[in-house]
Amino acid sequence: MVPALGLLKGIAVVGATLFIWYYFSPEYTEVGYQPKQPIDYSHKLHAGDLGIDCRYCHSSVENTAFAGIPSTQVCMNCHSMIGKDNPKLAPLYESWNTGKPIEWVRVHDLPDYAYFNHSLHIHAGVSCKSCHGDVSRMEKVTRKEALSMGWCLDCHRNPAPHLRPRSQVTNMNWEASPEDQRLAQSLVSSGKISPSLQCSACHR
Repeated sequence: MVPALGLLKGIAVVGATLFIWYYFSPEYTEVGYQPKQPIDYSHKLHAGDLGIDCRYCHSSVENTAFAGIPSTQVCMNCHSMIGKDNPKLAPLYESWNTGKPIEWVRVHDLPDYAYFNHSLHIHAGVSCKSCHGDVSRMEKVTRKEALSMGWCLDCHRNPAPHLRPRSQVTNMNWEASPEDQRLAQSLVSSGKISPSLQCSACHR
C-alpha cells in the first residue's frame, strides 16, 4: 500500500511540473496578449491604410535600446486638425489639455532581467515584423511571438531568415528575393552579423 502511495505522489509531482512547465510558459500565457488601451488606436488604419512609418511614432527605435511610446504631442501633430469631433479621441484631448500622459499598456514588455536593444537589431537589418508581427494589419496590437529566451536564441543561432536591407526594416509588405536571401546568408557567414549566444549578452 505504501509503495503505491509513493508512486501516486511521484506521478502527481511529475504531472504538476509538466503542467506548470507548459501552461505557465510564455508560449501559452503571453502569445495572443491584447490588453485594453486607453484609446482605441488602430495600427491597421495608421500603419496600414495611411502608411505611416513605424519610426514616426516610435522615434527612438533606431538610436536607443527602447522603441519609445509616442507622446501626446506626436499624436497631436495630426489630431490638432483631424478627428476633433471623434468621441473615441476624448482621452487624447484630455491629455493635451491637462498635460497628463496617456497611460498606454505595453504589449511587448520584457522582464527587467532581460536586456534588449532595439537599435542593434534595426541596424543589423532585423525586421519589426519578425518580433511584432504584421502590425499594419492589426486593429489592436496583439503579441504574436513568445519573446521567450528559447525563441530569442533560435534567432541568434540562425538570424539569416530575419534579415533584410535596412531600408526595408519597417516595410511590412517586403518579400525577400533570392538575391536578398543570399546577401543575408553572406553577412552571417562573413561574421558581420554574429549574434551572441553568451548569457551576458541579454542578462547584465
